[in-house]
Amino acid sequence: MPEVRRHEAAGAFVGGARAMDPTETVGCAVIEPGRTRSGSRVLALWCPDWPAVAAAAVAGVAATVPVAVFAANRVITCSAIARAEGVRRGLRRREAQARCPNLFIAQADPDRDARLFEPVVAAVDATVPGIEVLRPGLLVLSARGAARFFGSEEASAERLVDAVAAVGVEAQIGIADELSTAVVAARRAAIVPPGDGARFLAPMPIAELAVEPSLSAPERADLVDLLHRLGLRRIGDFAALTPTEVGSRFGTDAVLAHRSARAVPERPPSVRRPPPELTVEYRCDPPIDRVDAAAFAGRMLATRLHGRLSAASVSCTRLSVFAETEAGEQLSRIWRCAQPLTPEDTADRVRWQLDGWLTRRDGARPTAPIIALRLEPVEVAATGALQLGLWGGVGAEHEQARRALIRVQGLLGGEAVRVGVLSGGRGPQERITMVALGDEPVPAADPALPWPGRLPQPAPALILLTRPLVRLEADDGSPVLVTARGLFTADPVRLSWGSRQWRLAGWAGPWPVDEHWWIPESLDAAAGVAARAQVQLDGEPADIRVLLLIFYSETWRAEGLYD
Repeated sequence: MPEVRRHEAAGAFVGGARAMDPTETVGCAVIEPGRTRSGSRVLALWCPDWPAVAAAAVAGVAATVPVAVFAANRVITCSAIARAEGVRRGLRRREAQARCPNLFIAQADPDRDARLFEPVVAAVDATVPGIEVLRPGLLVLSARGAARFFGSEEASAERLVDAVAAVGVEAQIGIADELSTAVVAARRAAIVPPGDGARFLAPMPIAELAVEPSLSAPERADLVDLLHRLGLRRIGDFAALTPTEVGSRFGTDAVLAHRSARAVPERPPSVRRPPPELTVEYRCDPPIDRVDAAAFAGRMLATRLHGRLSAASVSCTRLSVFAETEAGEQLSRIWRCAQPLTPEDTADRVRWQLDGWLTRRDGARPTAPIIALRLEPVEVAATGALQLGLWGGVGAEHEQARRALIRVQGLLGGEAVRVGVLSGGRGPQERITMVALGDEPVPAADPALPWPGRLPQPAPALILLTRPLVRLEADDGSPVLVTARGLFTADPVRLSWGSRQWRLAGWAGPWPVDEHWWIPESLDAAAGVAARAQVQLDGEPADIRVLLLIFYSETWRAEGLYD
């Protein structure tokens, strides 16, 4: 593991130990001392930039070298040294290397991250039992027992930081009443006094609600973007809304985010015994001492577990992985998830955990092969409370549909099955990038950019790729065109499409299309004047009411249909 580095500033301290003054704290910065601690407190331990730390450790890169981890050719994590050179999450590889020429490049590898995090988890578990892993690099536990054993929350934070530093890793501690607040506090190395969670969160940017993926749904980033555009720039602004206002205007994840913003009670870390009828166990014959064999057994157990969960109409949100060795060693670990686990999610976590146990390099790996594996759902939720997938299921049905599409690819070729990815652009066709199923869903342009002049919402429900010819007519039957000033030559009254003709109940536009004029083959340069308009038809058929039209080369074409 990389060499431990100390950071002592503004009362924060991570990694290592030093003489302790009675008036100060070690391992974190206290927001307001002297308050009485409550009974249910959560301690979060966060290892900053863990994927970058793990990648550097595997490659043997020195701690002074900037490191960035990439997925789909974009930075997802980078070290503090790389950030000092201007590298940021979301940058493309070429831009990141331009900002930092000596940047060490690594690809995202969840298996590697989980395997190298196991010594950290074991060190914490040896100091304070009853931990839960949210993801590699972040774990939580109940602060009550640790504070009682070590004398105070500050002392327990110090001991845990020292325990993690002993295995060569930096860590920061956060303690608060609620789990999500403790995770945010860990990123600031802070202890939040009891009852002050909402006050601690209030001045922070609203984006903090989506910074930790293990505690939020995938659509949380869209929610944060929406709240920001509505003028709710701080967590306190969002928390000031009433639960009724949030529940009536936003989705289920917004309600959970609102509870986090208000720091109201959430589900705490728990190590209670699971319902025995949902537990699955596998006796390994022959015993397992290789990672590939352990991964196969874990996938089989995951399938059996989810079969029982489906029969009971529940889903698992907190999972305990248990292993027993020939020498009688008992190994266990709890994984917590923000969303209900699918069979693939469960198999991944079992594989990560067994890989970590079997490949540890600190001398604490099992001394004998594994003879038994057991999966215990520690926390379950009713399936009826879950949002179902596209084909009506949570995990298995989606995977069945995916396998069917892959079979179609095998028969007709990889490009025969393509999926749409939201892209950047101004027109409806430009905002969709079609990629082959299984390829990286990389858009042709960044959808997060402003794109001034973009077609206003709502978007057409159906895009007509062939853009069939239509004709707009004035009251006297003459064609309606668009002038060089971007105006109709006359008010449109009728629309002809093939042999059909409709009178117009209304119209909007035209909106000039003025982009890429410097490229000879672009729409503007080739067509001279280009514009879009919306028209509402009067009459049958009822399924064609509003059309999006585009004008270029002195002709009108249908580009989209609205519901």
